[in-house]
Amino acid sequence: MPPSTRSGSTSRATPSEMSEPKQPEPSLPPLNKLTVVIPARDEAGCIASTVERLHVELRIHAVPHEIIVVDDGSQDETWEILGRLKTHIPALSPVQNTGPHGFGRAVALGLSHMTGDAVVVMMADESDDCRDVIRYWQTLNQGWECVFGSRFIAGGGTIDYPRIKLLLNRLVNFGIRVLFRTSLNDTTNAFKAYRRTAIEGCRPLIAPHFNLTVELPLKAIVRGYSWTVIPITWRNRRTGEAKLTLAEMGSRYMFIILYVWLEKYFSRGDYRKPSG
Repeated sequence: MPPSTRSGSTSRATPSEMSEPKQPEPSLPPLNKLTVVIPARDEAGCIASTVERLHVELRIHAVPHEIIVVDDGSQDETWEILGRLKTHIPALSPVQNTGPHGFGRAVALGLSHMTGDAVVVMMADESDDCRDVIRYWQTLNQGWECVFGSRFIAGGGTIDYPRIKLLLNRLVNFGIRVLFRTSLNDTTNAFKAYRRTAIEGCRPLIAPHFNLTVELPLKAIVRGYSWTVIPITWRNRRTGEAKLTLAEMGSRYMFIILYVWLEKYFSRGDYRKPSG
């Protein structure tokens, strides 16, 4: 299924226009290497299969890649398993977060180690489909700076999504759509792809926890990077415990959402992507 697109204005963007997809940019340079950043905490039950399946899928499709797994303070054997995987998967780069922990901090640490010119942020728990990583890479190479997956458009889907979390997810995403006047309906999903230039343009990253999942895409949209949406699939984890708690979907998310909203409407474009 082709990505969904909508034409943007060629003149100076207004606040409402800035939230809609643009056309791809054929002048963007071809990508040479994909980095996949995977934050992991106490994922001994699934991290090996996640990395192995991802590596095989990327090799089958001849995607030059590295896989950066950030061990975010695991108390189980996650770090030891990564060490063993490294012996037969040279593309794997395990990184240990020895500082303050948190999903956002782990992702930011992984991004600081990336050597690719594009990145996909992926979960460690096998909830994200490795085949969608290939589609992200292919879509970025069509001239997009960001590609956002949605589980809630035609072709996407979820398996075993807990009912309460699904309800809260849809409410939060509806609120984001209203505040930012955007058609993107799955902002809170971490599984997204960016060119390195878009990541650099979104710095500094300030969200230390799962609220980074909204900081990155919203900043990319507000700052004027081109983006599109593709359908993706998600399934609930089969091992371990979920790290995102319902309590975290409150004040931390609201802080980041309002932070970027203030930038959108009151920064007068000071942080927008340079033109030309």
